Amino acid sequence: MKKKLLGMYIKMMNPVKNEKGAQSLEWLGLAALLILVLGIISQAVSKQENSIGEIIANIVKKITEMVG
Repeated sequence: MKKKLLGMYIKMMNPVKNEKGAQSLEWLGLAALLILVLGIISQAVSKQENSIGEIIANIVKKITEMVG
């Protein structure tokens, strides 16, 4: 009985210990965030008529609008 329970425990815990999928999702999330920030910066800088302070304010404003 003990061997069967130990075998079931090992079968149940083996997929939980596999974190390759979770790590891939974390890297995808970081890449998406980086692309989002670079896109916002490129849009803000493309209008060269504003000062740096206004550009930073626009970036923060756009991020808060996208986040919620």
